[in-house]
Amino acid sequence: MDIYLNVAVHALILILYLSMLPLLASLTVGLIVSLIQALTQVQEQTLTFVPKVAATILVIVFSAPFMLNTLMVFAKEVFDMMLQVGSGR
Repeated sequence: MDIYLNVAVHALILILYLSMLPLLASLTVGLIVSLIQALTQVQEQTLTFVPKVAATILVIVFSAPFMLNTLMVFAKEVFDMMLQVGSGR
């Protein structure tokens, strides 16, 4: 039972770890656009949406190899654990 809990905890930490880069990019761009809006007194709601989406997509595109490699390592570890559980070790 302990091995299942370890896999679940590791999976949740991995989700947080991999989602951190796109979320930080969106947060940073949103903060910069909000500051520009406050300085220019332009209060358009849709103005923040496009730069946030563009920054998030760019970060995902550039960090995709890292994310994919990390997920592949995790999947390999999970499959190895499944073999250990299945063989009764």
